Amino acid sequence: MSDPVKDKEKKGGKLAADGTRDEEDTGQRTITLENTYQLGPLKRFPVAAVTHILTDVLTSHLQEEKYELQRSREQTLTLCKIIKSRVKELLIPRYKIVVLVHIGQLTGQSIQISSRCLWDASNDNFASYSFKNSSLFCVATVYVVYFE
Repeated sequence: MSDPVKDKEKKGGKLAADGTRDEEDTGQRTITLENTYQLGPLKRFPVAAVTHILTDVLTSHLQEEKYELQRSREQTLTLCKIIKSRVKELLIPRYKIVVLVHIGQLTGQSIQISSRCLWDASNDNFASYSFKNSSLFCVATVYVVYFE
C-alpha cells in the first residue's frame, strides 16, 4: 500500500515548517493535517433531560385525545418528529438518534413492548416514558447510539 505523503514527496513537493506543502508544478500550497481519533463522547447523553422531553411532549399532545385508529397512525409520526427535533436541540454531538412511539387503545388488555439492540454499553443509552389517559396508551422510547 502506498503512502500519500511519500507519493507527494516523490512528485517534487517540499514540506514547509508550518505543515504546508509547496507544489512546484501548480504553485499552490496544500495543508497536511494529522488524523484525530475520538473514541468516546465529549458530552454524555442526558437521560433525565430526554425523559423530561418525552413527558412534556406526550402529556401536552395526548392529554385530551381519544383513540382513533387513523388518527393514531398520524400522531405516531408527528410525535416522533417532534421528539427527535427536541432531542436534537440538546446539541449532543456524534450521536445517532432513533425514536419509537407506540400508541394503542386502552381496553383493559396488557401489552409488553421489548427491543434488542447491538450497542456499546459504555456510550450508547436510551430513555423511555409511558403515558395513558382514559382511552389510549402511548410508549415513547429514544435510543442514542454513539457514532465514532
